[in-house]
Amino acid sequence: MSSHNDFIDRVVVRIAAGTGGSGNTSFRREKFVPQGGPDGGDGGAGGNVYLRADVNLTTLLDYTYRDRWAAERGQHGEGNNKTGRSGADIIMPVPPGTVVLDAETREHIGEVLEHDQQILIAKAGRGGKGNAFFATATHQSPREWQPGEEGEERQVILELKLIADVGLVGAPNAGKSTLLSVISAARPKIAAYPFTTLSPNLGVVPMSDHRSFVVADIPGIIEGASAGKGLGFQFLRHIERTRILAFIIPIDAMDWQEEYDKLRTEITSYSAELAATPHFVVFSKLDLMGEDDYVPEIEAPGAFAIISLSAANRTHLDHFLDTCWRKLLSMRQQNDAAVRATEQVLP
Repeated sequence: MSSHNDFIDRVVVRIAAGTGGSGNTSFRREKFVPQGGPDGGDGGAGGNVYLRADVNLTTLLDYTYRDRWAAERGQHGEGNNKTGRSGADIIMPVPPGTVVLDAETREHIGEVLEHDQQILIAKAGRGGKGNAFFATATHQSPREWQPGEEGEERQVILELKLIADVGLVGAPNAGKSTLLSVISAARPKIAAYPFTTLSPNLGVVPMSDHRSFVVADIPGIIEGASAGKGLGFQFLRHIERTRILAFIIPIDAMDWQEEYDKLRTEITSYSAELAATPHFVVFSKLDLMGEDDYVPEIEAPGAFAIISLSAANRTHLDHFLDTCWRKLLSMRQQNDAAVRATEQVLP
């Protein structure tokens, strides 16, 4: 799951469900019965198009190679009351956290979050009725039949929102990529210019006792990102599903309080829900101070912790990981307790 340069998080694809088969007009051929009863069968239904979450996938890269997906059409009905065969469904595998939008209307069609969760994104056409369906006592030799219904066809946007345990949020050059590269096997691009990270990098952080959690290095937030400036919304999207946020502030910043307030403002402008995500403050580049235990004082009333570290010197990295782990664990326990309480209330 370590980062690679081909992280693709948004694609546009054309999908088409299968059209239903048409009904058949047919009459039984029986000895001594010049015009037997109607026996035209119905057409088969077309195939549906489904989206299914697959935990083995981490990118939408495959959809850049193939941008049209069509399910099979239904077969036409036949005589002898034979219904046409239904068309096969198509299942499109995507990483968990993928959202589907209608490309034209921007309508939210749905999303898949858990492994094997499946949603219908293009509905198949029904098969048409054969003439046997139209027979009545007074209308014994109908010639009517129905054509199959068209399958739904649409252009959709697939958008991947990362599901990470910890999101590293900060201005360009705050030291997020360096931190991620030191605590995980991820190899983000690191350089001394803004926006080195042009797409989110994911890293799995291994701890003792088979514990691990996922950290996402979110591209630099600058003032006005919530209004679409810089890399803007495109990347604020990625932290929407993150469980906790680490606000990374370089210790050599001109004004620590201003840096923190700016990050809070951008995130609050983007989404009140995101602003409510538990967060803590991490001062990076501690090695520049020449003091190992220096923690700047700032007003961060909502933060559950304020710590300092140096990724370059590996100072206080254990403290950082432990802070993340304890918070994730307590959130998991609260969640489990809430689920148990709900189960007890249900009859």
